[in-house]
Amino acid sequence: MKTLVIVTHPSIEASVINRRWVEELKKYPEKYTIHELHKVYPDGNIDVEKEQHFIESHSNLILQFPVYWFNSPPLLKKWLDDVFVYGWAHGSNGGDKLKNRKVALAVSAGSKKEDYSEEGRYRHTLEQLLSPFETTFLYCNADYRSFFAFYGTEKESGENEIVTSESELEKSARDYLNFIDSL
Repeated sequence: MKTLVIVTHPSIEASVINRRWVEELKKYPEKYTIHELHKVYPDGNIDVEKEQHFIESHSNLILQFPVYWFNSPPLLKKWLDDVFVYGWAHGSNGGDKLKNRKVALAVSAGSKKEDYSEEGRYRHTLEQLLSPFETTFLYCNADYRSFFAFYGTEKESGENEIVTSESELEKSARDYLNFIDSL
């Protein structure tokens, strides 16, 4: 079965990294289903049953997003709250739909890798900041497989624009697909 990639980026057209990853995924429709939450639910009203069925019809699940204030974009949090409900994702009453399903994250971090260290600017690693996702998946008995990250470099002025070369971008896209395929 295919891998479902839940893409949550409020302005994917303006994105550098996430847009490039989506472009690469689209080259292989037989392997990946791309599901862009902001395009499907611009009003934030999530069709829970549809989303649950979508997950059930795929073997693997990837959540792809830019790190927003050291977390996910709000729509992804809402999606998790609405879709991963008791009785479906967890619980003693049939809540096993994520059990043993391979899941992982793909994130664009926006800052240098050194910033995400205990000695760095943010005093926490990206792994530490993303641990609520890991805990969520473990709680649902999913097979959490960690995360793929692209660390960028902020411009000197502190703007959140990622400065990267075309070769780094292309390597990241190839490495991302290799990460998914190795789940």
